[in-house]
Amino acid sequence: MPNPSTEDSYNRFSKSNIQAFSIFTLLYISWISLSMGLRVEHLGAVSFLLITFFANKKTRNITLGFGFFIIYAILYDSLRVWPNHEFNPVHILEPFNLEKKLFGLNLNGTMVIPGEYLFAHKTDIQSFISGVFYLTWVPFPLAFAFYLYFKNKKLLIDFGFTFLLTNLVGFVFYYLYPAAPPWYKIYCGTELDLSILGSAAGLIEFDRLVSFPLFENMYTRNSNVFAAIPSLHAAYPLVLLYFGIKNRVKWMSVVFFLDIIGIWFGAVYTLHHYIIDLLLGSLCAIIAIFVYEKIFNRLGKKTFLDTYTNLIRR
Repeated sequence: MPNPSTEDSYNRFSKSNIQAFSIFTLLYISWISLSMGLRVEHLGAVSFLLITFFANKKTRNITLGFGFFIIYAILYDSLRVWPNHEFNPVHILEPFNLEKKLFGLNLNGTMVIPGEYLFAHKTDIQSFISGVFYLTWVPFPLAFAFYLYFKNKKLLIDFGFTFLLTNLVGFVFYYLYPAAPPWYKIYCGTELDLSILGSAAGLIEFDRLVSFPLFENMYTRNSNVFAAIPSLHAAYPLVLLYFGIKNRVKWMSVVFFLDIIGIWFGAVYTLHHYIIDLLLGSLCAIIAIFVYEKIFNRLGKKTFLDTYTNLIRR
């Protein structure tokens, strides 16, 4: 039987959480309305969160368990309000030349970047596999988080926190060094065009193979064209592998390791990222993991993440 005092404490805590969540939702809707305008996806996301939060205690705990991912989604969407090119100049030729200098390959007597070399030798199999792996960058972290909610809530909160930290480090890079992706230099040259839409680039081959403009629709809605450095696509599977190993389920670790290889290859093959982007993206993950393990552990993890974990366990 539950302790009455503990139950009363939880009920009071739940009421304060409900009030805080309601205020947060109101502020978020107001912010979106004033800054960028409400879109259908905003209304859908808010409606879904409200339903899951207020439906019952179980769905509310799941929503809270994904709190760090919700914060990430809000921050990522908000990047469009203050584009990084308004804070620092966009680098187009510099990363291209650095990539060629460090990793250039000979293609018919001409030095080219690895992405150009791979895409010049493209095959349907490589294009399909690259597209499949590139689709995992959101579903894999969310699926792993959902698994952890039922198997290891403590690891879920640690994973979510580290995932958010990885993105925050990446966002700092975005603003310090706005950079165009390889496809921009290859397709558009060195002149800066701030009106250009995102491009599926080499992923258009996957769309052709499946006879559906999946990546084309996805990337034309992308507002972060000049955020190629670092590659957070490269960072996410590294964080997944780290926590997969901590979870001690070998087959998951194997899957996440293969995901690293697939996404990294696909990022270069489809001309979305340079190898230097992948290395810097990996650095973002390493910094976040270091902060989580070595710094945040010592500065108060037990007063915050453990409290959060206990909240979703009740």
